[in-house]
Amino acid sequence: MANVLDLADQWLRLDKEPATRAEIQSLLAQNNLDELEYRLSTRLTFGTAGLRAQMGAGFARLNSLTIIQTSQGLAEYLLSVLPNAAAHGIVVGHDARHNSQHFADLAAAVFESKGIVVWWYEDIVHTPLVPFAVKTLRAAAGIMITASHNPARDNGYKVYGSNGCQINSPEDTSIATSILLNLEPQTWTSQGSSLRRPVLTAMRSQYMHCLGQLPHLPEAGERSIRFVYTPMHGVGLRYMISAVEMIGMKSGMTVVDQQGQPNPNFPTVNYPNPEEKGALDLAISIAEENGINLIIANDPDADRFAVAEKIADGWHQFTGDQVGVLLAHWMFSSISSQLTTDDIMLTTAVSSQMLSCMAEAEGFSVRETLTGFKWLGNVAQGLKEQAKRVLFAYEEALGYMFPSVVSDKDGITASVMFLSACSKWGSPWTQLQKLYGKYGYFETTNTYWRSPNIQKTQSVFEAVRNIEQPFPSHVGHRKVVRWRDLTTGYDSATEKHVPDLPTSANTQMLTCWLDGSDSDDGIRFTVRASGTEPKIKIYLECRSKHQKSAHEGAVEALQYLRETWFRDPSLKMEDRSADA
Repeated sequence: MANVLDLADQWLRLDKEPATRAEIQSLLAQNNLDELEYRLSTRLTFGTAGLRAQMGAGFARLNSLTIIQTSQGLAEYLLSVLPNAAAHGIVVGHDARHNSQHFADLAAAVFESKGIVVWWYEDIVHTPLVPFAVKTLRAAAGIMITASHNPARDNGYKVYGSNGCQINSPEDTSIATSILLNLEPQTWTSQGSSLRRPVLTAMRSQYMHCLGQLPHLPEAGERSIRFVYTPMHGVGLRYMISAVEMIGMKSGMTVVDQQGQPNPNFPTVNYPNPEEKGALDLAISIAEENGINLIIANDPDADRFAVAEKIADGWHQFTGDQVGVLLAHWMFSSISSQLTTDDIMLTTAVSSQMLSCMAEAEGFSVRETLTGFKWLGNVAQGLKEQAKRVLFAYEEALGYMFPSVVSDKDGITASVMFLSACSKWGSPWTQLQKLYGKYGYFETTNTYWRSPNIQKTQSVFEAVRNIEQPFPSHVGHRKVVRWRDLTTGYDSATEKHVPDLPTSANTQMLTCWLDGSDSDDGIRFTVRASGTEPKIKIYLECRSKHQKSAHEGAVEALQYLRETWFRDPSLKMEDRSADA
């Protein structure tokens, strides 16, 4: 335990923040060595999502010291690899969470101390405005202080590269190494440097101008849409107001006042995530009181977008896949006469296959990536460099990207496009049924099992791999027609059995395609281990010409997997949708 006491001394030497110094001093006074070890013996791991963690004292939590150390490492990395990085500058933004503004100011002070221009957002912004500014200002990088839809105790440090996309491997590893080489704080306060350049007014104006250039926006006199909007106690309202004013729909918006203004405590919801059960209850209540049938929601940093509609048998909250194919069809229909196979939409390996079926029928192309917008954004940039036109990208976890605006998910742009579409459709639910009638029904069942530890997770995956060699021939009565293992690097359908997606021995991810039955056209499911939590997630989809048989096929397949692959009693299945 002496080592823990040494770490506490090291912390107190480095930390100049009174509140977090007091936390460690209090734990020392209580002789709470277990808690000290938990907080001090490991460091936050910098990855492709940057940092996201609970706030508090210690090297394992997010606080002023770890923000400064991370910023020093990022600054030194950029200066070493990018010519003129100091002049190109770093965009710095923040949301309305506890400590977000303070952390942003500390990061900016570090960059200034290194001689780097800081493109500074003077007030709260929604996350997409940071990558938008990176692209517009041709900055070397951007950071956003946010924990998105995490609980109130958390915060984060999200990093964008010079291409306006979330950083990806191996850049994250290089930055992590640089952080470890720059742990001694060089500055704790801003010196009022002339290197800090306010950009909020200019970037908001240019962002709204870009939204106004999107295809198929409503014209004067088109259908008026009434809808309830909630920003889930986050930053979205001011941006949503500007956006709906631009498309002439502000008069139809009713705001959930209890959730309209930023509140870092998120007092009306258990979790400020529109995917969570109960998160839209207050919005539904407001809609019922006002006789409104449509609800639009953003998460607290307004990069995600959710929709609910009142239909004949109650309120239906659209899945991310359902919203994704609706928006994809809207984008396709707006420029259908100009489409070629060089026009591409992107989705992820765990999202619905409906987009691919639509593309096959309509003459455009679809590419799949691994999960997350670090992949979708960077792949879109690569295709653009090949003279391809990427129209749209989405993933099932409520993320939608319009590359002409920003190379990341954007809940405000998605809201504009969806409301514009509703001015033509009327009911999105009715429009979705039309798409099912044309392209087939796709029943998705996404859920997860809680695993006791990483060793159990690995043993479950290894047991599946060992059912048969080189892969299981059947899942229940269905024949396996394709098997892809991105952990071992095997794909039964490709030349030399090399997968067409990146592989990693450090992750667990299997995808299985099953043949059809007398009543459906087949099943695809992906099973993967979460990279941040002890979970095994499954994304299962059955396709059929009829809704009933698609549903029955999905239910039957999931039940079989529960009773065979995942029958271990230590695995606890959750009865709700899989989160991202």
